[in-house]
Amino acid sequence: MFWPMIAIALGCLGIAVLGVLGVRVFIETQRLGREVARTTDRIGRAVEDLERAASDLARTGETLR
Repeated sequence: MFWPMIAIALGCLGIAVLGVLGVRVFIETQRLGREVARTTDRIGRAVEDLERAASDLARTGETLR
């Protein structure tokens, strides 16, 4: 009777450990998603700045002709 109780206890412990690890993975996935969104916004702003600078440079080049 001792070994089946140990097996059941270890099984419950294993499920608890997997649950904790699942929660940690979920939290880190959300954090990564927020970081990707923040980086995407920064890239979008950089693209807009680059387009603005390129159009200014093109206008300056046309006036020099």
